[in-house]
Amino acid sequence: MDRREFLAAASAASIAATTANAAAMNIPIIDTHIHLFDVDRPQGVPWPAKGEKIYKTALPPRFREVTKGLNVVGAIELECSPWLEDNQWVLDVMQKDTIMVGTIGDLEPDHADYAKHLERFRKNPLFLGIRYGNIWDRNFHEKSNNPKWIDGVKRLADANLTLDSANPTAELISDLLRLKDRVPNLRMVLDHLPRLDMTPAIEKDLREIAKRPDVFVKVSGVLRTVNGKIPKDTAFYKPRLDVLYDIFGQDRVVYGSDWPHSDNWGAYQEGLKVVKEYFEAKGQAVAEKYFWRNSIKAYRWVHRAANQPKA
Repeated sequence: MDRREFLAAASAASIAATTANAAAMNIPIIDTHIHLFDVDRPQGVPWPAKGEKIYKTALPPRFREVTKGLNVVGAIELECSPWLEDNQWVLDVMQKDTIMVGTIGDLEPDHADYAKHLERFRKNPLFLGIRYGNIWDRNFHEKSNNPKWIDGVKRLADANLTLDSANPTAELISDLLRLKDRVPNLRMVLDHLPRLDMTPAIEKDLREIAKRPDVFVKVSGVLRTVNGKIPKDTAFYKPRLDVLYDIFGQDRVVYGSDWPHSDNWGAYQEGLKVVKEYFEAKGQAVAEKYFWRNSIKAYRWVHRAANQPKA
């Protein structure tokens, strides 16, 4: 056997071993990013709009059906409504199904009654924090320079709750970096970073914010449209995932599907397949951190069922 044949054989053996190891893994999954809504409610829903592909009631029973056989054992709901009482609606819906381990709600940190609302909802252990970013026509840049808004975020951090970002841009990443320095004890989760086109400026800010404790990146929203097509091959997404993994490492990445919004790019299992292949190739320990261990640190979610893992 010459050197070229030896290297080819070794490479094939390595790939086969990696595939076998991945197939042997049976890792429980906590999905940290799904949305719940009922389009048949009398008051309707603020999102999604009628006519959209995903305009179909999305509740825990449907989520269970969609993820059947995929070893998804728990999920965290991310707000998809700016209506105050929808925080309670979600909590009521989740209470009925133990697959739901928490929610990230929607509150305005500079609202006159914010402290009262935060105290009301945080009494429920399923209320894990709030989401704020490029959503509901809000100006994060402006708000993050407002002392009253900053005080509200400090109150969130002091309550040991999490702030999720929304829909990343270069400006938002820069603002989140400054916010973290203003509220050092704030636990933050940056969502949908795979959708962000990386630039040197963005990468610089991400590497800087990654130096701060309690900042996690949600490797969600991975599938994307390119030239009118949606690639489903893990190799296509690997370079972008490599950058995020290099910046944040194995201890600060968490899994999120963005279901049912993700249906715009592919079935649930198609998005999951990409990240499973990517992270399981790094070994069982890394894959476990991504799929559930890190989510405990990021969210302090509630253990509600026997099949949900404990740290």
